[in-house]
Amino acid sequence: MTALPAWWEPLLSRARQARAGDFTRLHRPEPGGRVGAVLVLFGQDATGEPDVLIIQRPRTMRTHAGQPAFPGGAAEPADADAAATALREATEEVGLRPGTVTVLATLPALWIPVSDFVVSPVLAWWRAPHDLHAVQVSEVARVARVRVADLVDPARRSQVRHPGGWVGPGFDVAGMRVWGFTAGVLSRLLELGGWAVPWSAERIIDLDPSDAPAGPRVVGSGWEPPVP
Repeated sequence: MTALPAWWEPLLSRARQARAGDFTRLHRPEPGGRVGAVLVLFGQDATGEPDVLIIQRPRTMRTHAGQPAFPGGAAEPADADAAATALREATEEVGLRPGTVTVLATLPALWIPVSDFVVSPVLAWWRAPHDLHAVQVSEVARVARVRVADLVDPARRSQVRHPGGWVGPGFDVAGMRVWGFTAGVLSRLLELGGWAVPWSAERIIDLDPSDAPAGPRVVGSGWEPPVP
């Protein structure tokens, strides 16, 4: 394998040792939950700075309308593992060429109560980036590569409050407000990578009800890192 850029450490070593409790306070039901995976694809721009692939769902979708997300979805019987699911979904959604990607780690499976999905984030290195576009326009409205430098900018960070009472990390980047599961995973990865800088958790933004899917009331953030 081609040598990884230096910025992958300490993220990769820490991610490989991570447990579900490092990402969420919610406990996966046993048994239960539909199995899925998402691709957390890190590349780097022309200056050598890291970025991550984020898509935005169309506002016409029945669920997750307009919400930023990682590429991904439900597992299919032919998928060998979570990595196969994540790569297949990214190929179908945005035209990713799997041969340009090196899968580095599969993070612990995380339960999303509102959809009853048990999702495994798959951490990968995009060693040969290429142009992407919305292949499944019914599921993808836009595709963006978001710089880590923008994600850690304190002016772009906030806590987002769902009308049902849920509060969790948020990012305002690339013309999108990233929140929910995606923001929670990103927030923790920034910590693991040693990239995060102090920001004001007192900045709370109320999510527009039109952007908020219905679901069970969850008071407190399910995706905040546990208190040390």
